[in-house]
Amino acid sequence: MIFDHILIRFGEISTKGRNRIKFVEQLRRNIQSVLTDHEGLKYEVTRDRLYIHLNGQKHEDIAEKLKPVFGIQSFSLALKCESDVEQMKQASLEAIKNLYKKNDTFKVSTRRADKQFPLDTNELNYEIGRHILINTEDLTVDVHNPIINLRVEVRKEATYITCFDYKGAGGLPVGASGKAMLLLSGGIDSPVAGFLTLKRGVAIEMIHFFSPPYTSERAKQKVLDLTKELTAYCGEIKVHIVPFTAIQEKIRAQVPENYSMTSTRRMMLKIADIIREKHKALALITGESLGQVASQTLESMVAINDVTSTPVLRPLITMDKLEIIKIAEQIGTHSISIRPYEDCCTIFTPASPKTKPKLEKVSRFESFVDFDEMIEAAVENTETVIIKMEEKSNDFESLF
Repeated sequence: MIFDHILIRFGEISTKGRNRIKFVEQLRRNIQSVLTDHEGLKYEVTRDRLYIHLNGQKHEDIAEKLKPVFGIQSFSLALKCESDVEQMKQASLEAIKNLYKKNDTFKVSTRRADKQFPLDTNELNYEIGRHILINTEDLTVDVHNPIINLRVEVRKEATYITCFDYKGAGGLPVGASGKAMLLLSGGIDSPVAGFLTLKRGVAIEMIHFFSPPYTSERAKQKVLDLTKELTAYCGEIKVHIVPFTAIQEKIRAQVPENYSMTSTRRMMLKIADIIREKHKALALITGESLGQVASQTLESMVAINDVTSTPVLRPLITMDKLEIIKIAEQIGTHSISIRPYEDCCTIFTPASPKTKPKLEKVSRFESFVDFDEMIEAAVENTETVIIKMEEKSNDFESLF
């Protein structure tokens, strides 16, 4: 059977009011970006549906690429026909004939978006179901638990026949909620934080702090590989690689050991905020989970956050490690994150870091060093890499 359309249903977008058109338009742009390699596709947008006209292209590859696109609740392979009873009956029969097997069951589920259509839903269900039964063998009706649920959506402009559904990724279209900067360490948590932020419609760029010779090129490559996994959900992502060695060495030399972790995180946040402003992003994102390590207590967060008034998003704040690991495994980042390469967050780790650092103390320790010039140099020498999506296969249904 050659399907001629894909019918895309919105989820949370449908709850939007006057802004709905902006969300739908962003979703359309995201879908077109994902399907760039498929020439000749045509797109049609209505208030509560988006249709892709396949123009003879095979649907299998297109369907796989649509699965991770945030903003899609579900989508179906569809046949389009005129809103005429006879044509609807014939299209429905064609769909069923190419799908059913001996002793299968089916039902017809009609939805009339066009309330002026002369037959009501029960009458349409009867007419189409009767036509299918007369023209097939070894197929019976089961209105409660059918093997095939044939959906007939009657609209003014056309009728769409669907009988095979895919589950979408849900959430909001990436870019519909602005842009933010993710501090990507290379561990398990921050890529998951990035994934969850993308799901809420926020476009992300990465900031990675690189401290050679204490961290290796393999550690940097790990971060680029993690980013590549996340491009499946948004097309492409910029990675800003910040040289951080000089600042870390200065903190190690000047700040008491038990406060060095707090000071390191403060310098990271200061630099990230400057890069955020430079690239016109609205917020910072971290992979922090409350109480997981010394720098993620409430007292530590207060002392670290003091360096910026920019919103800091923490998608994992209430999640435990097992929950985070489960998502990391499902989105394909876990096996990369556990590669045994040091990142700047794990070098120079104090034996007994402060879990309840005092803001006035860390501020006083830092006041003996002019960090501003070093921060400016780090920002100036930041390297930016653009990572683009490549084809990959994941079990998205298990995640959503």
